[in-house]
Amino acid sequence: MGLFKDFFIALSNNAFLNESAKKIGPSLGANKVVAGNTIEDVVKTIRRLNDKNIAATVDNLGEFVNAKQEAIAAKDDILKIMSAIHSNGLDAHVSIKLSQLGAEFDQQLAYDNAYEIVKQAAEYDQMHINFDTEKYDSLSDITHTLDQLKSEFSNVGTVIQAYLFKADELIDKYPDLRLRLVKGAYKESSHIAYQTREEIDDNYIRLIEKRLLNAKNFTSIATHDHNVINHVKAFVEANQIDKSKFEFQMLYGFRSELAESIAKEGYNFTIYVPYGDDWFGYFMRRLAERPQNLALAFKEFVKPKPLFIVGTLGLSALLLGRCNKKK
Repeated sequence: MGLFKDFFIALSNNAFLNESAKKIGPSLGANKVVAGNTIEDVVKTIRRLNDKNIAATVDNLGEFVNAKQEAIAAKDDILKIMSAIHSNGLDAHVSIKLSQLGAEFDQQLAYDNAYEIVKQAAEYDQMHINFDTEKYDSLSDITHTLDQLKSEFSNVGTVIQAYLFKADELIDKYPDLRLRLVKGAYKESSHIAYQTREEIDDNYIRLIEKRLLNAKNFTSIATHDHNVINHVKAFVEANQIDKSKFEFQMLYGFRSELAESIAKEGYNFTIYVPYGDDWFGYFMRRLAERPQNLALAFKEFVKPKPLFIVGTLGLSALLLGRCNKKK
């Protein structure tokens, strides 16, 4: 599993491949995991989901933001999708990344952009803004920003990554915030994160149970793992936890039939809906999360040939990078 994850994480961080993939996204199956390039595309997708009693959290895709103008443009794009959600009366909220708002080169700029987004969202009937977690190095910036904003706004929350040793501490720190619980998608050191699938799965289940028993706010359980889903269903029934206290989440394009069946059972359900042409890094991290996601990709939306192309390009890029390092 380690080599598998390393490979796809390396692909997600490759700027050349990310840029190249923008030009050939549809031929590689990007339209199956990304809800188009325009706000109109996203609105149509959310409406289809809402018709099936499924909500959406929208992610404006963007990697490698290195300039103030790019960060401000990303913020403006997020404000536009928020306006479209509100004006169309859609059941949706927004997930944002501080790195896309400029945090990697100007933390004050990122905070100012985030503040404007959260403030506008609060005026849109308290639309929720979720701060997605990224690599561990950015975690302190995310929690610091969140701590500042939650003193003024109640419509903010974040993600807890179960593979982090620090996840317990974060669960305890934010009982009053809306949280999304995930397993984790980045490559992290054994000093700060669990490494094996078994350890991560066990900790994920433990954190879900802890959160559901003690939370003072809504909980999102983000997984495609039917074993986890079935465990949660049994746990909430045994502990008389009302369905209004939590939801299940899945990614757009993955296990759609299962998502719809769970929603029909009366559980709250949200689909994570990314949009934009900067899809490659996002998709590679989804494949890195678990080997099963690669099987789902083959089964549900990507033909073997496109995936072969991605893998071949990626391996070539990695080998080229290693050769360049040796020179």
